[in-house]
Amino acid sequence: MGDTTTISHCPYSVAVIMERVRLNNRWATEKWEAKGVVLDAQQQGRHERVIVDEENLTQVLFPSLKLKLERAEAEGYYLNITSPYPKVFVLWRIRDEVARPELLTVSYNEGTRWADSGENVDGVALPAELIPWMAGYVAEHYQPEPAKKPRYASSKDKGVASRR
Repeated sequence: MGDTTTISHCPYSVAVIMERVRLNNRWATEKWEAKGVVLDAQQQGRHERVIVDEENLTQVLFPSLKLKLERAEAEGYYLNITSPYPKVFVLWRIRDEVARPELLTVSYNEGTRWADSGENVDGVALPAELIPWMAGYVAEHYQPEPAKKPRYASSKDKGVASRR
């Protein structure tokens, strides 16, 4: 297809960096969180690998994850790229004692829904290379809701606001 619109909205392959910090307290022994998302241009392998291994800090790179845009989330993309700090939202779950990224989105609305539902979600900096991709998609697919017309009192109530 010669349609650049289709090409511009193809999924990006990205890698997520998850970090584990060992804690020294009685309630928790470690804390996991997403620390970053990078473009996965090299795609060196499809399996996670440890990239930092220190006494109290471990970082694991999870390559070959897909970040794609969906028409239903166009408003969420708009809200994200117009915010002061655009983010990639990473939903992760503990499996085999490791926090593993399960889903990714660049929709502010979708990321918020995930967090509100009780999932483990971290927002990390959106790679700058993705902003033009998202901006093109938003320009093509996002239509702000028209402003609602103000409602005035009808002639029946003689301009007096109702007290309900």
